[in-house]
Amino acid sequence: MEEVTSFDYSKIIDLVISASTKLAMAIAILVIGFWVVKKVMKIVEISLGKSNLSIEVTSFLISLLGAVLKIFILLAAIQQVGVETTSLVGLIAAAGFAVGMALQGSLGNFAAGIMIMVFKPYKIGDWVEVSEKFGKVESIQIFTTAVVTPGQKTHIIPNGQVMEGVITNFSDKGNIRLELNVVMPYAESFPKVKTIVREALKTVPNVVWDQEPHIGIETFDSHSIVLAVRPFIHPDNYWDSTFDCYAAIKKAFSDNGIQVSYSEGIELGPIGN
Repeated sequence: MEEVTSFDYSKIIDLVISASTKLAMAIAILVIGFWVVKKVMKIVEISLGKSNLSIEVTSFLISLLGAVLKIFILLAAIQQVGVETTSLVGLIAAAGFAVGMALQGSLGNFAAGIMIMVFKPYKIGDWVEVSEKFGKVESIQIFTTAVVTPGQKTHIIPNGQVMEGVITNFSDKGNIRLELNVVMPYAESFPKVKTIVREALKTVPNVVWDQEPHIGIETFDSHSIVLAVRPFIHPDNYWDSTFDCYAAIKKAFSDNGIQVSYSEGIELGPIGN
């Protein structure tokens, strides 16, 4: 009876030693493997940094490569412990397929994110209008693009929606044109008012004069002539320039005695040249 007990204890000890050895080897694979991955990622990051790829593409490729290498190391460690990796890989593939079917929209956003990073319709810091949202691009992720409005609201827009719609990049050409409207009475001289508006725009610090502002008659309404005023500015100064232009034009109208009509009542009058 004692011999059987001794034999059982020896078998258990052997199993513990074997399991401990396998576990130690698995831990060693994880520690050394992740250390090697870290070094490899550093080398890859330096190599990609010397290429012409954008920061967004470089960051994505590094993250993807790191994830793949870590998965291989994790599978190697699991196999060292004694778990059959073939069935495990099959299970992961099946789970991945099920998750992929459930996240078709996310996969579409992922594909759209890759397209944005490759074709670069905009970059971080650009002023854009996407999905009817206007603002500055703060970040470009794999699934989403973050756009910050002039009012400091952050819109997180799925990349799939971005690629499905029209992308307006206000920063691509450097300067943008403000689209302002002011009114003048029918009796007033348009050339006179045009000169007044142009001189008023000269007092606005952020108006860019590399390109001549467009000032013209846009339409005729029931009480006034609607003028289109289109000065050029840098996108970063969009709202400040809009407010400053309107304030400068109003002051110039006041200084030069330019009147505007009011909607109460209808009064007929002469038309100026």
